[in-house]
Amino acid sequence: MMEEYRGVWVFIEQNDGKIEGVSLELLGAGRKLADKLEVPLSGVLLGYKVKPLSQEVISYGADQVYVVDHEVMKDYRTESYMQAVINLAEKYKPEIFLYGATANGKDLASAVATDLSTGLTADTTMLDVELEKRLLEASRPAFGGNIMATILCKKHRPQMATVRPKVMKALEPDPSRQGKVIEEPITLKEEDMRTKVLKIVKDVTKKVNLADAHVVVAGGKGMGDLQGFQLIHELADSIGATVGGTRDVVEAGWLPHEQQIGQTGETITPKIYFAIGISGAIQHIVGMKNSEFIIAINKDPEAPIFDVATYGIVGDAMEIVPKLIKQFKEARERGGEISYV
Repeated sequence: MMEEYRGVWVFIEQNDGKIEGVSLELLGAGRKLADKLEVPLSGVLLGYKVKPLSQEVISYGADQVYVVDHEVMKDYRTESYMQAVINLAEKYKPEIFLYGATANGKDLASAVATDLSTGLTADTTMLDVELEKRLLEASRPAFGGNIMATILCKKHRPQMATVRPKVMKALEPDPSRQGKVIEEPITLKEEDMRTKVLKIVKDVTKKVNLADAHVVVAGGKGMGDLQGFQLIHELADSIGATVGGTRDVVEAGWLPHEQQIGQTGETITPKIYFAIGISGAIQHIVGMKNSEFIIAINKDPEAPIFDVATYGIVGDAMEIVPKLIKQFKEARERGGEISYV
């Protein structure tokens, strides 16, 4: 019976003893859902020697933490993590279960949903609840990002969703917050595992890290061509920013995929975001709408980007950007410093 299912859960993803940022963000979102439904918010923490992380989970909003701490859980494997989560879900019956849309989060969520015969909304960007029927309203871009679809799971529990990093806001941590830690035993043994972790090879190649950038200068097809897009690089260099772009720009070969911002690229939350020559399609907006300040430059006064912009400049980017570059360079030559605190 669905009435037996109560509570909001968040899968707490951790690597090398550090909780992933998306899990802390989901605790913030989960707190709002749990308060609306008047139920506890729980974190699900799996790993080896991870129990000390429980207080951090509580400080970010959880009322309680289910901990499965065992050597067999040291490295992520679908088989062991899925079995642990299924055992917990069948025993305690949550009504909502949220996961980060990371490689491990998506893998685990899909495996758990299959075994529990329930629904799963992938890459969610908005969450809410319909109180009368206690339905999770999980919204995400659909049909190439042209509409926002709200997906409901009316007949099965738990209701599950993966949520993209950087689209939710973490709460300010409260180290004094009190909560309950529930340790759950596990009967799995290493010899029972069909897969073995032989070696973990970390990627040490240098990549542009958009997710951690304080200032991002992003360009769209409105820059005209590859030569015109060089102005984006010049502006970024003049203020010490990171370069990003739209899907059209990446498909045109002006930027590599890791610098794409939007539904099929990175979701970012910089302090300052320059959107230059970008019309503002919903696919792109999803990836940058939570920036603190958005400065848009576009010659079309009706461009959707202005709907989310903090400041907007209507004009030709090919004329405006060189003037900005000149002003920033002159300011720095005079000894000016740029601070984003």
